[in-house]
Amino acid sequence: MNKFLISISLFSLILNACAQGEVDAKKQESSKNKIEIKPGINHNYNLTDFLSEKVQLNKDVDSIFNTLDNHTRIAQLLMPAVGRLGLTNDEITDQIKKNLIGGVILLNGSKIEFTSWVKNYNSLNPLHKSLPFLYSADAEPSLVNRKISGSTIVSKANEIKSLDGVINCATTISKDLNDIGINYNFAPVVDVSKNSTVGYRGFGAIPGNIIPWSNAFIKTTQEMGILATAKHFPGHGLVSGDTHKSLQMIDGDLKEISNYPPLIKEGLLSIMVAHIAVVNNEKYDTKGLPATASPEIVQKLLREEMNFKGLIVTDAMNMGGISSLPNAEIKVIEAGCDIILMPLDVAKSHEALLTKYNSDLAFKKKVDLAVKRIIRMKLCLAKG
Repeated sequence: MNKFLISISLFSLILNACAQGEVDAKKQESSKNKIEIKPGINHNYNLTDFLSEKVQLNKDVDSIFNTLDNHTRIAQLLMPAVGRLGLTNDEITDQIKKNLIGGVILLNGSKIEFTSWVKNYNSLNPLHKSLPFLYSADAEPSLVNRKISGSTIVSKANEIKSLDGVINCATTISKDLNDIGINYNFAPVVDVSKNSTVGYRGFGAIPGNIIPWSNAFIKTTQEMGILATAKHFPGHGLVSGDTHKSLQMIDGDLKEISNYPPLIKEGLLSIMVAHIAVVNNEKYDTKGLPATASPEIVQKLLREEMNFKGLIVTDAMNMGGISSLPNAEIKVIEAGCDIILMPLDVAKSHEALLTKYNSDLAFKKKVDLAVKRIIRMKLCLAKG
């Protein structure tokens, strides 16, 4: 058979009776429930390899990419939600059978049912020639216990008192995510604390804590084999409204973007872009579009000026800040995003993206770069 066979396996962590120390414990945790890509790709990678220039990793990414037809390449961009307020388990199962998606966000449910769903999806993917999934969650300290019932209780972000408290919180959350099989956490929030929608969800009660505490959360999460995400770029803390309801505006300077370069420098691998427009800013004006659909914000600012090489994911596409924008799924990819989170209609989005991909060379090049980044991340999350 000329094509690589891509399969997923879940492995249980066997705990040694004698403790090996915190570092060893994190290594053990990070080996749980990770996606495995084989045969043909037998090389072992981890998250620290993502930003490397390993020749073999580059070859493996290209090898897998070249086995994918256009339909499957487009599927990698789409990440719907499953759970309360998302799609049903049956709907996601149908999308897997049609090879329409590259991952899911587990949204509002129990730890037990999420674990069961992940195991089921893992068994279905290789049967339908799908790549392993990115499994995500909004497992922020302030939301995780509401989003995932049965998860270990942790303090809300704005109630944590110390850096050690942040590390302990990230460790606790990551253990639960590893138990479920979730490998992608949409946390931490790095916005300042003024906005009532996002303020209590970050570490900005003391502004000087935002960068070091966010960095500690990211490092701890990624040491345990889970991809962390800083959000909501370019900054949600100083806007007064709620992007769930409507498009909000940053008027003038982008005062919160200074939170991102230190995190990028320290190894941040994913950033979520918000549905926030920028006005009265000569350099970064989004021309009435949300930042997610703005090349000025995603490509020029984040990719080129900040030199961010990780995954860029949109905020949920069913939010009021973007849901009424025509051809939104195409515009966010053209802007430079990699993953389309919670598209309004998966099948229609896939069809529109595929049609554009097959007819527009410039768009095809953008998609191919995004798909290769996603494959690279899946390899770096694969079980070694």
